[in-house]
Amino acid sequence: MARTKEFDQDEALDAAIGVFREHGFEGTSTPMLVDAMGIGRQSIYDTFGDKWQLYCAAVRRYAASEVEAHLAALRGRPRAIDGLRAMIDRVVRDANEACLGIGSISEFGRARDDLTSIHAASGRALQGAVSQRLREAQADGDVARDLDADDAAEFLLANVAGIRIAARGGARPRQLRALGAMALRALV
Repeated sequence: MARTKEFDQDEALDAAIGVFREHGFEGTSTPMLVDAMGIGRQSIYDTFGDKWQLYCAAVRRYAASEVEAHLAALRGRPRAIDGLRAMIDRVVRDANEACLGIGSISEFGRARDDLTSIHAASGRALQGAVSQRLREAQADGDVARDLDADDAAEFLLANVAGIRIAARGGARPRQLRALGAMALRALV
């Protein structure tokens, strides 16, 4: 008779996310995962598969969580420009925490189809929501009407990545706030 799992899979996966965020795929060893997740090596393999499958599950969960947080910020304000500002402010505020999405793209680019599809799906969802809020901000007169909303959304999301990379490289909070303000200012 198979034993029942004696751990919370979501908690274990969240712990793995923390390790992968900080060390990347190649920099993370199985013993590091065992220690962080608080489960045995065999339980990791039985539950999540090999290290790569665990990494993809971690990136998928992290991406879903980040998209959800971005959407909450975007949609959490009545005026679209305030929602866009809330999203950028959230990124600036949390920029010192390593981003698994940016880290995985930096580490693998588009070399792994399974990872690329995870990034593409979350990117589409976020791109669409940002584009929509930009169109609303244009209708409100808060964003230049001659901007292509889809191009402007790509610009903002590239700035989100840039802010996170700058933070990882040691940028101070004042610098990060300035980067966020300049990204929004470019929309006017």
